[in-house]
Amino acid sequence: MQLLTALMAGALFGAGLTVAQMVDPQKVLGFLDVAGIAKGTWDPTLLMVFIGALPTMFLAYQLRRRRLSQPAQSAYFALPQRTDVDARLVIGSAVFGVGWGLVGVCPGPAVTALGLAGERIGGVLIFLAAMVVGIALSRLVAPWGTREDPDAVGSKV
Repeated sequence: MQLLTALMAGALFGAGLTVAQMVDPQKVLGFLDVAGIAKGTWDPTLLMVFIGALPTMFLAYQLRRRRLSQPAQSAYFALPQRTDVDARLVIGSAVFGVGWGLVGVCPGPAVTALGLAGERIGGVLIFLAAMVVGIALSRLVAPWGTREDPDAVGSKV
């Protein structure tokens, strides 16, 4: 049942990315090009997606805190336990941001774009291959740890 729930959540996420046009690198690059504000070429539509998603997630999080003692498909809520900002977080965020800014694609939309890429399928496959290699290299350089890692511990909040 957990696998079916995960599949449904992933499909819903992918559908949301598609409807919001976040699988279109040109749409993302148009949003990230803030220099276009002065020229009138900046595309604010993804900002509207964020503005719509923020209160929705805030309400869902509040509902979880007030009404739910545990999720329907797990024994506990898997919430991050760490709150510190370390070099690995900063470097990883910078690499992600630079990559997103250069090509307009991030991992979720890239996977979703596989079914929609058409003639651009080669570029999407190159991105996904580079992403997999990057993940493998990062695990060789700085292993994420095991289930006992404090980052991976769930919360019974």
